[in-house]
Amino acid sequence: MKAAGLSGAAMSAFGRSWRQAASGEAGLMAEADLEPAAGIPALGGAGETGHAAALLDKLCVIKLNGGLGTGMGLEKAKSLIVVKDGLTFLDFIARQILRQREEHGTRGPEFLLMDSFSTSDDTRAYLARYPGLSRDGQIDFLQNKVPKLLASSLEPVEWSSEPDLEWCPPGHGDIYPSLLGSGWLDRLAGSGVEFLFVSNSDNLGATADLRVLDYFAGSGLSFLMEVAERTASDRKGGHLARRKSDGRLVLREVAQCPAGDMECFQDISLHRYFNTNNLWIRVSDLRAALDEHGGSLPLPLIKNTKTVDPRDPGSPKVLQLEVAMGAAIECFAKAGALLVPRTRFAPVKTTGDLLALRSDAFMVTSDQRLELVPERRGVPPDVVLDEAHYKVLAGLESAFGGGAPSLRACARIEVRGPWSFGEGVVCEGSTVFLNDTAQRSAVRAGVYRDTTLTP
Repeated sequence: MKAAGLSGAAMSAFGRSWRQAASGEAGLMAEADLEPAAGIPALGGAGETGHAAALLDKLCVIKLNGGLGTGMGLEKAKSLIVVKDGLTFLDFIARQILRQREEHGTRGPEFLLMDSFSTSDDTRAYLARYPGLSRDGQIDFLQNKVPKLLASSLEPVEWSSEPDLEWCPPGHGDIYPSLLGSGWLDRLAGSGVEFLFVSNSDNLGATADLRVLDYFAGSGLSFLMEVAERTASDRKGGHLARRKSDGRLVLREVAQCPAGDMECFQDISLHRYFNTNNLWIRVSDLRAALDEHGGSLPLPLIKNTKTVDPRDPGSPKVLQLEVAMGAAIECFAKAGALLVPRTRFAPVKTTGDLLALRSDAFMVTSDQRLELVPERRGVPPDVVLDEAHYKVLAGLESAFGGGAPSLRACARIEVRGPWSFGEGVVCEGSTVFLNDTAQRSAVRAGVYRDTTLTP
């Protein structure tokens, strides 16, 4: 890592993860050691003072932008995918920041991206069209990389045929040592930034809401996590809880749940809240915590077992050591959570998510957010696409060349087999398009309501 030019903070963080892995620490959180997170205040009860806009000059918005769109068949930054009206994730993010400054007459918020070695060049080139976004032309810092480890010995793997495959990203929890090691944490503090708002670049609902900023600034908290109510579709995802031993809030992911506790883990009436990955952090307290722990935070370890070459299942098995950004909630004595509407959580993980955003079920708000239209009452359409045909972006765009169908009044749309959707397709209720043949079939303009269409 030193030879690759990585910072001392990066090496400290990796050393901590390696020691956890070497000790055999499983990182499990037993139900008996936890209690449900209760008494979480809601955003509706968090008012906004008349001075809230002035806090924008003390804020830096950071977007996690290290991911490639590999899950959709791309080899470029996921944030460069066109979302709606010809605009990419990055367009919407830039417009959100610039509009907020203009509306309130402030210099802030400052804006930064945490890029990876794979996304930085494309992203910076694209954002050159927004010269006012950065004060000095510097708009990102790089996520670190860490060695993949041989599962059999925990030694760094050597793969001479493709040395780049010897490395992997350490998860978005790397933001803390990356901010420190890049010098940006001290630089922001020196320019008067007191608060950070961090979220994913594929979540266009995550804007710097003045109500949340005002609440956080006045709370005295070091760390604030935005949470949302779990629904049946969130049963397998992680949840917020409180540790009995010290009363601190913690995140428990499914990999950290003992098998015997899985029923409690999936009980959404017991553990009601999930992490949106929208986090608010007080700069001075983060700096103090990093100093206390030698440049990295003591985050729970996530071990992923893969092969050194993901395309070759016969290549050596390796461990990829990762940490999660939200897990830092347990590192601060003064940490809290805030219940927010689900409109602040609209990530795009699949082409189905993307099709929903591109449809008329979502609208662009005046502050450049993508939000469900009012008649959806906060519930997005359930979009189920055949992965054999539509998992990658090219397949989606080939099938929906006429644009996304109207989903404003659609509860569920399922598309199986090869189809081609023209303009003017309206789906209502629950609609299934089922094609068992190898020949692509056309969906012509019209209203399809509570029906199953076959060729």
